[in-house]
Order: sequence, then structure tokens, then C-alpha cells
Amino acid sequence: QVQLVESGGGLVQAGGSLRLSCAASGRTGGTLDMAWFRQGSGNVREAVAYMSGRRGSTYYSDSVKDRFTISRDNAKDTVYLQMDSLTPEDTAVYYCAADPNYSGPRSRLYRYWGQGTQVTISS
Repeated sequence: QVQLVESGGGLVQAGGSLRLSCAASGRTGGTLDMAWFRQGSGNVREAVAYMSGRRGSTYYSDSVKDRFTISRDNAKDTVYLQMDSLTPEDTAVYYCAADPNYSGPRSRLYRYWGQGTQVTISS
């Protein structure tokens, strides 16, 4: 089993920045594929960014490209999401997800999930 704990959410003004962290614990042997999803008022959980554990390749949704950066510290079993130039449209609950064998945008294929952290951007 793998446990994921997110932190770093909060309330910021438009144009500001936040950095989310996701710490993994448990059976994290090997290199997990990690992702960030968000769920806003539309109640659809969308992939924001994900990173392959083996190749280190990254993907960003069009809505966050050039503003968000996903990174990881394997020594700490932690993945980060640096969010810059935030807008009210980025307001959502952000979830960290992990899987030993899947790296992609389909939320149902991730085995492990964090509890989510609220990000609210004021205009």
C-alpha cells in the first residue's frame, strides 16, 4: 500500500503562486508514476500534470502549460506542483495520484490517491 499526503493549498490572489507537495509513504519501492489532478465546481476531475517515474517525462494540460511545473524529489518520495500566475479558474481541490504502472490523464487508472488540498484564487 502507498499513502499520499498533499499539502500547500490555500487562498491567494490572482497572479500569485503556490507550491503543492505530495509526500508518498508505504511501499514506494521502485519509481511511481505521479500526477496532479484537480476538481473544480464542474465536478470533473481533470489531469493537470503528470510525470513518468522511470523516464522523468512530463505532461501538462493546455490550461496550465507554461504556468505550472511538476517535479519530484525521489530521495524524499515527494512530488511537487509549482503553480504560478494563478487565476480564479485555477480554483479547485487538487489531488495527488500515483501508480506503479500508469502515467497518463485517466484518473481511473491511478491506484493511489491523496485526500486533496483546496486551492482558492481570489480576483
